[in-house]
Amino acid sequence: MNLSDIVDTRYATKAFEAGRTLPQATVDQLLAVLHKSPSSVNSQPWHFVVAATPEGRARMTRATADRHPYNTQKIQDASHVIALCVRTEMDAAHLAGILAAEQRDGRFADEAARAGTDKARRGFVDVHRYDLRDLQHWMTHQVYLALGGLLMAAAALGVDATPMEGIDTGPLDLELGLRERGLTSVALVSLGYRSAQDFNAALPKSRLSREEVFTFL
Repeated sequence: MNLSDIVDTRYATKAFEAGRTLPQATVDQLLAVLHKSPSSVNSQPWHFVVAATPEGRARMTRATADRHPYNTQKIQDASHVIALCVRTEMDAAHLAGILAAEQRDGRFADEAARAGTDKARRGFVDVHRYDLRDLQHWMTHQVYLALGGLLMAAAALGVDATPMEGIDTGPLDLELGLRERGLTSVALVSLGYRSAQDFNAALPKSRLSREEVFTFL
């Protein structure tokens, strides 16, 4: 399947085939996409909670039980459900951890390169923290970069997916113990195989015209 076919055929799955499980090799590829997702200044302000069992998926339904019951079945019947979470603070320990990982992975030719990268990243974070005062929004934007990559990768691997912002983050944070870890949930993604009862599978994709979407200079 080429890229054009992927973007033409992928869609938000509305019903999954219950009991059908993704191969572990496929799951591992999808997790690798999340692990290696791009982020501004390599800030990586995310964490991903993966539910691969009925018990784990049941815990994820805390996000939909009250105000979003229409999404509950998409969680229960999927093979895997991933909660995409964002840090509540870009603290010094996290920044030091990123720098240490970059050092370990051989990204610095010398100490000057290491120090320069650290200074530049901290300066960029401080622009969002103090000048723009949008640090939490900026970090959340990075999580959506990871989400977009995950959806495209799933489609390329023949995996059906449903991204869900229709969740109650408070109950989910409580259920997963996120806030005491300095995290909060942003969205859920259900992964698996579509059911024959999925009405959305047969509907044509609809987008605004190219003339409305693109400006060429």
